[in-house]
Amino acid sequence: MFPRASIVIPSHDEEGVIGRCLASLLAGAAPGEFDVVVVCNGCTDRTAERARAFSGVRVVETEVASKAHALNLGDATASAFPRIYLDADVELPTADARTLSTALAEPGALVAAPRPKVVFEAASWPVRAFYRVWQLTPYVSEGFIGCGAYGVSAEGRARFGAFPPLISDDGYVRAVFSRTERLTPDCNTLVRAPQRFADLIRAKTRSRLGGYELALHYPDLARKERAERAYGQTGRSLIGRPQLWPHLLVYLFVNLTTRLRAQRQLSRLGEYRWERDRSTR
Repeated sequence: MFPRASIVIPSHDEEGVIGRCLASLLAGAAPGEFDVVVVCNGCTDRTAERARAFSGVRVVETEVASKAHALNLGDATASAFPRIYLDADVELPTADARTLSTALAEPGALVAAPRPKVVFEAASWPVRAFYRVWQLTPYVSEGFIGCGAYGVSAEGRARFGAFPPLISDDGYVRAVFSRTERLTPDCNTLVRAPQRFADLIRAKTRSRLGGYELALHYPDLARKERAERAYGQTGRSLIGRPQLWPHLLVYLFVNLTTRLRAQRQLSRLGEYRWERDRSTR
């Protein structure tokens, strides 16, 4: 069977989640249906061993602990289009991977991403409150690309060269394409919300820092992408829903706190160490 799509999974010390990611992706897949490439970058754990336990998965190892490098190495190894880029800590079930691949195979399709389905499990109330408002923002509702899963057609991949060494690869890809070019098929990724508020702050600081870094190195792209967002939409969505007003306070607090933290980190970006949510790993 010729692969329906290539799926590149950059992984840095993800032994606790790579099995969950691959099990969800391949549970209903036929042999050879997807060309899956796991790129273990700078791993010091058993990520590669866990990934190799899945039949048909190709594992590439590099000592360079860089997500951008892993994405480019995965591109060089992958054999098919459409091409899906998937973070190891999110889950793209087989049926949703098929839907995403089919959407990208349509004539004229360039880039697409599933909508995130947030899994809360043991998440605290402030974490849940944040995400209830976050899901109403234009970032999520208008041509969403983020939360660790997106795909491009061959034509879409030709829009840009190598992945630049940025924190936010999905932010970069989102900015390369206009809002009308970004497709949102009827499929989902499962994104596990942090359990603790402190982990949420760390994860969202990294996200905001990625946006600042993008604006620093690609100001025109970042400016164009921001201009396309309808920020008033979130306020209108909340006006008639007073039950969400307490949640809005949490959302605003997170935004302010992460903005301040990211601004401090931006001044020493060369020393930045990747902040991640460890409560879901």
